Amino acid sequence: MTDSAASPAPADPFFTIGTRLDDRAGRTGTIHTPHGDITTPSFVAVGTKATVKAVLPESMRDLGAQSLLANAYHLYLQPGPDIVDEAGGLGRFMNWDGPTFTDSGGFQVMSLGVGFKKVLAMEAVGVRSDDVIAKGKERLATVDEDGVTFKSHLDGSRHRFTPEVSMGIQHQLGADIIFAFDELTTLMNTREYQERSVERTQAWAVRCIAEHEKLTAQRAHKPYQALFGVVQGAQYEDLRRQACRGLESIVGETGRGFDGYGIGGALEKQNLGTIVGWCTDELPEHKPRHLLGISEPDDFFVAVENGIDTFDCVNPSRVARNAAIYHPDGRFNINTSRFRRDFTPIDDECDCYTCRHYTRAYIHHLFKAKEMLASTLCTIHNERFTVRLVDDIRRSIDSGDYDAFKDETLGRFYR
Repeated sequence: MTDSAASPAPADPFFTIGTRLDDRAGRTGTIHTPHGDITTPSFVAVGTKATVKAVLPESMRDLGAQSLLANAYHLYLQPGPDIVDEAGGLGRFMNWDGPTFTDSGGFQVMSLGVGFKKVLAMEAVGVRSDDVIAKGKERLATVDEDGVTFKSHLDGSRHRFTPEVSMGIQHQLGADIIFAFDELTTLMNTREYQERSVERTQAWAVRCIAEHEKLTAQRAHKPYQALFGVVQGAQYEDLRRQACRGLESIVGETGRGFDGYGIGGALEKQNLGTIVGWCTDELPEHKPRHLLGISEPDDFFVAVENGIDTFDCVNPSRVARNAAIYHPDGRFNINTSRFRRDFTPIDDECDCYTCRHYTRAYIHHLFKAKEMLASTLCTIHNERFTVRLVDDIRRSIDSGDYDAFKDETLGRFYR
């Protein structure tokens, strides 16, 4: 089948809104995917290489994760999207029967290519910068108007991503929700470069829509994959609003534009709510909004109040492998000496597998003995903490207790 008009339609409606949060942009809702519903707000756990590190997919289901996100860049390099496609798609490949996301690969192509790692709380005050992101290192990725050429971080082989290539990879991976190819910038880039980048990402978004429609028609026997556009523009209000309006204006030959939107790029933590607010003020209310790369409790509340529906971040699993534990009374490191003889659970109030079966003393021992099980047990707990927190935020909106829940949760965590 080649007629794009015959493409299978997404679930109708793709996103339904539930309870609204007072006079703020926050809301609950439901995203309907071929592999099940996602009730929002919701935290999307990151399984970069088709696995949440150290944890079984079955464990992620048991701890309440509704959906998982995998990385197009990493799966492109290993094992290859053709293998995932042959296996029946990402979910079947990794034995996960719930909804799945894949990012476009743009962040990893650029961040690994130029030798920096993104953090949410980027600081640009007093920095004089130019268009070079990382000085003194070989640039493994170069951007032009057509796409990005980069070297693999695995073996140094050369590759090229364009909007069309990214769409092709993500269609083969078969996730329920995929993202348009965009250019990553940081707060170290000049205003002039940010302007050019927003224009470039807009042009790439047009190409992503066209390629997405073509591939959807060619693969009409497969479940429909929702495509999200990605908003860039760093800390500049006019660029963020311009990017939102530009993405919303794109309509393909089928008459359908983006199914939802992701907000990414360079964000200073202290301006998170303001920047997200600019974007959600411009974006259509009836489509879901995803915020890329946050996982701290205060950031969740700020983002939800400003209209974000889903989030993803590697942080819960990443810090777990370094013995950092999330707890209602704040984060702590379990490999310190005070836990050597502490025979209580990580959290008496937590219902995760780890807290129901193991003590702080045992997990402390595992880290000291450099046993892999330490990472597994701590990741289970941290992912459960994060998933449950966002679930509780959603319930508090539905019940009308949001402000009280926010004050209690943040007052306890950050006291």
